[in-house]
Amino acid sequence: MKIVVIGGNGLIGKKLVSRLREVGHEVVAASPSSGVNAVTGAGLADVLVGAKVVVDVTNSPSFEDEAVLEFFEKSSHNLLAAETKAGVGHHLALSIVGVERLPDSGYMRAKVVQEKLIESAGIPYTILRATQFFELMGAIVQSATDGQTVRLPSALMQPVLSDDVAAMLAELALGEPVNGIVELAGPDRFRFDELISQFLSANHDTRLVVADSQARYFGVKLDEQSLVPQGNSRIGSTHFKDWLNQASA
Repeated sequence: MKIVVIGGNGLIGKKLVSRLREVGHEVVAASPSSGVNAVTGAGLADVLVGAKVVVDVTNSPSFEDEAVLEFFEKSSHNLLAAETKAGVGHHLALSIVGVERLPDSGYMRAKVVQEKLIESAGIPYTILRATQFFELMGAIVQSATDGQTVRLPSALMQPVLSDDVAAMLAELALGEPVNGIVELAGPDRFRFDELISQFLSANHDTRLVVADSQARYFGVKLDEQSLVPQGNSRIGSTHFKDWLNQASA
């Protein structure tokens, strides 16, 4: 089966392409570097010839509100239109748990727009919403650091390993379209300060972690449940401590 991974050279894309090829599928890793640009539409018609499944794991190069909205609007519109012409039978896209609960975030608003475009396109689809990746912890630390203090919201997180996200995408790509949303989270739920304290300790980082109910997450105020699944969700297999121990080793 031919599967096209849009964003196939990114963190998740590379892992997904490798998994699908290992089980014998014809997988195309599509990206601007390979001549496929969903934002401009360049290369889409050619790469989608014969494709049964398209997986969109692209991400905006800019997180500025207008730029990120433009990225997801244009790329989704072009990709879905090209898929309709090519007769693609399953559109699978990666999104974020809690995306609809954070309207103050320009990035989250743009992802909601992406989801709505997918839902209204008429192509059988699946949307996988995942929680924050373990690999994002360093960026969270940097965004919340003031001098030697890391000030974090007093909210919950249930992060997941990127490998587990790729594994779930592979499973969904090889299955029937859900025509709805699947959520994926890691096996452990933490307070922000607890999670980041573990991360810093494992990296021998002496910065002080402070829980502050007024602190922002990439500029956005969170409530207790903003970033964690609200109902049933799929659960990744990798525990955060195991990942930390492996990374430290």
